[in-house]
Order: sequence, then structure tokens, then C-alpha cells
Amino acid sequence: MAQTLVALILALCLAAPAAAAQVKADAKKSAGPAWSELKPAQKQVLAPLASEWEKMDATRRKKWVEIADRYPKMKPQEQQRLQKRMVDWTKLTPAERAAARDKYQALKKLPPEKRNEVTAQWQRYQRSLAQQPDFSPSDPPAPPDPQTTESATAVATPEPSGTKPPGTATAATPAPPAQ
Repeated sequence: MAQTLVALILALCLAAPAAAAQVKADAKKSAGPAWSELKPAQKQVLAPLASEWEKMDATRRKKWVEIADRYPKMKPQEQQRLQKRMVDWTKLTPAERAAARDKYQALKKLPPEKRNEVTAQWQRYQRSLAQQPDFSPSDPPAPPDPQTTESATAVATPEPSGTKPPGTATAATPAPPAQ
């Protein structure tokens, strides 16, 4: 009986490291492809995500690889949109990404009629943006109107010497007294 127990313990001691090594190997496989394992064409498509790749879980990596594989079949306009969205995604903070994922999941859970309503609202918004060809929601705000800022900056901007009209003042020199 003691010999059986010793044999069992010995077998477990020998099998445990082998099992642990197998679990580790399986974990590496399930992590999805490493960046170095991607094909050159996939790396080119997914380049905006390169810095984030090792932080992604296996599911996301696999989805991105599938998208990269479909990329050559996309229309040029779709390819540009995908590239822009990847760049935009990498600029989001982790909290903003989580919020975006939560909103997406909430939208998926809506009843079909409500989801269609939200989609219609979004399409109306996109059409209204299309009517303003020089405007994009990601554009920076427009500069201030020169007419309103000109009067404010004219007082504070000194004139080059000898170029100011007589009887005018700048912030640096007072106007001559009137006679």
C-alpha cells in the first residue's frame, strides 16, 4: 500500500510539470496571433493597431485578423473609413473605449424597431454632415472672426516705428495731446 502511494505521488510529481507546460502552450495559442506572426499584408492593414496589439485579448485579435483578410475585397472608400476608425480608436482612452463598447452592446440589445429608429437618426445626422462638405465632426473649431478680433488686437499690437498715422495710439505709446 505504501509503495502504491509513493508511486502515485511520484507519478503526480512527474505529470504536473508536463501538464503545466501544456496549459501554458494552450494559453499562448488562445491569445491569438502575435504581431510578429501576422502576414505582411495583415500588418500593413492593421498598422494603426500595432502599438495596441499585445494588449488585445484573443477574441479581438482574431476579429481584426478577419477584417484584415477581408480588406482587399473592400471598396476604396470602405478601406479609408476602416483606416480612419482604427486611428481614431487608438486615440481613445481605455475608459472611452469601454464606454463605446458598452454603447454598442446596449444598441445590440434594443428591440429591432428601436434599433431601426436609432439607425435612422444616425443616417439623418450623417446626411446633414454630407451637406456641409467642408465640415467633419472631428474638425477643430473654426478660428475666431477676424473682424471681431481685429479691433481687440489692434490696440495691443504695436506699429512698426514710423508707420503709425499721426494722432493714433498703440498700447506702447500714448496719443499726442490734442491742441
